[in-house]
Amino acid sequence: MEKKRIVVKVGSNVMTNKDNRILVPVLKNLVKQIATLYEEDIMVVLVSSGSAIAGMEVLGDISVQDESKRRQVFSSVGQPRMMRHYYSLFHDYGMRCGQVLATKRDFSPGVHRENMINCYESLLSEGIIPIANEDDAVSVTMSMFSDNDELASLVAELIKADCLIILSDTEGLYTGHPDHDDSKKLNKVDGDEDVEKYVQVSEKGEGEGRGGMESKIRIAKETAAKNIPTYIANGKRRNVILDILAGKAVGTKFTA
Repeated sequence: MEKKRIVVKVGSNVMTNKDNRILVPVLKNLVKQIATLYEEDIMVVLVSSGSAIAGMEVLGDISVQDESKRRQVFSSVGQPRMMRHYYSLFHDYGMRCGQVLATKRDFSPGVHRENMINCYESLLSEGIIPIANEDDAVSVTMSMFSDNDELASLVAELIKADCLIILSDTEGLYTGHPDHDDSKKLNKVDGDEDVEKYVQVSEKGEGEGRGGMESKIRIAKETAAKNIPTYIANGKRRNVILDILAGKAVGTKFTA
């Protein structure tokens, strides 16, 4: 029997506090859930943000002023730091993880795409958890993903995932601002539903993720249209991944 495969994307706003510092307990809870699924023969590909913020934690402010160059510097320093966190946490559960950095070009049909498929298939066949992120340090503008949600969707399609779970700092998609009493959480969204009208505009600071709720809805709909059910849920909620896979009414599920 083929092992089930899922892609989990965790955003910067899930793994950091209000002071933009990495929350190791959140990462630990995430890894614990992945370890639980591994014992149930469910393989997870983790698409992890956080490298730019991890780099900012170490470097503080830098003299480089250009925004894309600043991101390159922060990501270059922060990426190994994030992997050290993950390596240590997975090691505690007797598991191994590997890093897969990609640019958009790697998903283009041809030799690059075949190479990516081979990489993921080889890691998964060895029981190694692939941890994917955009290769921010060398990405040029034309080969950048709009955000890691897009990367997660492409990976889900690449490995023929059974579902995609996008973890954010909100419980799901609401009919208004999540804090308003008259807002209701949508448990399920069909592909042709006009839910974009519910989106609130948000301001993001440097180092924070590029993708807002509007982007998440677009990616969720596109991924669901490829017969990969997609969820948007709160990554700081305990056992959120396990609850989703157990069929509990957690987050918002997008279907074709």
